Order: sequence, then structure tokens, then C-alpha cells
Amino acid sequence: MKLSTRQLDALQELVNIGIGQAAGVLNDMIDSPIRLQIPYLQILTPIDVEEELEQHLNGEQIAAVQLKFTGSFGGIAQLVFPTNSAAMLVTMLTGEEGTHDLDSVKIGTLSEVGNIVINGVMGAISNVLQQRLNYSIPTYSEGTIASLLKSGGLATDTVVLLAQTSFMIERLHIEGDIILIFNVNSFDTLLTAINQLAGGL
Repeated sequence: MKLSTRQLDALQELVNIGIGQAAGVLNDMIDSPIRLQIPYLQILTPIDVEEELEQHLNGEQIAAVQLKFTGSFGGIAQLVFPTNSAAMLVTMLTGEEGTHDLDSVKIGTLSEVGNIVINGVMGAISNVLQQRLNYSIPTYSEGTIASLLKSGGLATDTVVLLAQTSFMIERLHIEGDIILIFNVNSFDTLLTAINQLAGGL
């Protein structure tokens, strides 16, 4: 599936709005400057997104927070970190030093971060496009990117909107990826809403 430059720019702006809202909340949580940037946004197949992220993450084990969404659009949103980055982020938020093995308290902390970031992005998309979305409770898991994508039940004809994000907290560089997954019909609905919005401007 190919998008026009205008559609891609609109998607990029919607995600940027959500990331900006999430960054503001995280700033308040950790009382330390944090910036979330989106280097690029791509539309990929499940096979392509797996290859893209495997290369980006160098085959590392990753930690992921996942929310399923339904409503005008249906799909899955994931916030994915290399496990080292996940541990560093949790340490920044909790002030606790520890191993890279995340206990239940730290898992809860990371799940809340994922909840804030994902809801910020999806909330921006639904609010600007005036579409209603419902969210599941966030779930946390660890594994390879391949296993996590498979756990999301991706069909071969699924359209994946991949927004790769860099987290920067002062001198500590933490990297993460936001993965928005839409099924074909939902993605068509999303594009229709974007086109209607652009036509009204």
C-alpha cells in the first residue's frame, strides 16, 4: 500500500502531536527533561516490519507494552524497547538501581509508561479525526520482535504503521519504537478520515 505525500505528512503530524502530549506527561513524572522524537514513519507489511526492527534492534531481546484498540479503527499498538533501555528507563522513573530482570513493580512502571505514550498517540489520532476508540488494559511481555509480532496475531494482509521513536533523557540515551498495527479495513477507514480532514482545511 502506498500513501501520497500529503497522507504521510498528515499521519506524521498526528503521531507527532501524540508524542508531544506523552512527553509532557513523562516530564512531570520524572522531573527531568525528556524529548521524544520520531525520525521516520513507514507503512510496511508484517514481514517487512519484522526485518526492519530486527535490523534496528540487532536481534536483541526486547520488552514491549501492548494495547489492543477497537472502535472506528481496530488493531494493536505496541511500545517496544531493547531490554537494556527498558531497565534504564525504569531506573530513571523509580530511582532504583537493579539488574535488567524487571520485577513486578518495575513491570508495572513500564506498563504505565507504555500506557501513557500509546494513549497519547492514539488519543491524538482519534481526537483530531473525531473517531472513537476503546482500549484494552496494557500487557507487558519480553522476547524477540518476531515472537511479539506473532503474539499480536498479524495476518499476512495486515498493514503496519511503524513509527520509530528515540527517547532522550538528559545524557542517557534510551531508544524505543512505537508500532501501530491496523488491519486493512481499519487502515482504509483511517485514510478516509485523514482525507476528509485535509479536505476541510
